Amino acid sequence: MSTYAVGDIQGCLQPLKCLLERVHFDPAKDHLWLVGDLVNRGPQSLETLRFLFAMRDSLTCVLGNHDLHLLAVAHNIERLKRNDTLQEILEAPDRADLLDWLRRQKLLHYDERRDIAMVHAGIPPQWTLRKAMRLAAEVEEALQDDARLLPFLDGMYGNEPACWSRDLHGVERLRVITNYLTRMRFCQPDGTLDLKSKEGVETAPPGFAPWFSYPQRRTHGQKIIFGHWAALEGRCNEAGLMALDTGCVWGGAMTLLNIDSGERHLCQCQEPGA
Repeated sequence: MSTYAVGDIQGCLQPLKCLLERVHFDPAKDHLWLVGDLVNRGPQSLETLRFLFAMRDSLTCVLGNHDLHLLAVAHNIERLKRNDTLQEILEAPDRADLLDWLRRQKLLHYDERRDIAMVHAGIPPQWTLRKAMRLAAEVEEALQDDARLLPFLDGMYGNEPACWSRDLHGVERLRVITNYLTRMRFCQPDGTLDLKSKEGVETAPPGFAPWFSYPQRRTHGQKIIFGHWAALEGRCNEAGLMALDTGCVWGGAMTLLNIDSGERHLCQCQEPGA
């Protein structure tokens, strides 16, 4: 039995299949961790979601910002953007099953035996892992509660509040938690976010730095698998951190990591219709 983690798929199904074939992945005995952004921008978002849904018992998944965007669009909270590739999912006869499965996924996963956490974007420097898990659960509960789902999705968009405070309540509280876990790249030592800058670490705005770069980060040394930041190209020199988004949908590669051995496999095969 082997356990793997794969970077942002974003509807690029063929590279994912290529990687799973390369390691002889067997859903009956192997397990796959998904770092989020399963869909959008790539050419096979519907096929990707169906492929993953069919092997859902062999998956551990955290949600990314594009997955949450799909849920918001599907519930008429947000409109499709020009570069979205989600229309086929919205029109699919099995959309209800696919979207219901998606909304029941985590925002943060922690494997206690391996002492490894997985999150789409990261954990802000002022939070411990335990606090991040507790706050992630608040968003997960809202997503899975029929009465709270629409209010959460309706209030999810926005860059404010830019910093966590224990005094936050309601949708604002859930929004900043979601922004940390699914959108964060640069922040200040106290966790104040800059959500506009999206390029490499050298492009940090004045007073900001990558979330993982602060020596006082309270998860320093913790093993964390994350995606979201394609401009890192899978490179992160901080101890314990494993960056897996290598920009497949932007013409880069898709990365598959053997969690236990540390071996990485990359696939840069051409995606049909890309």
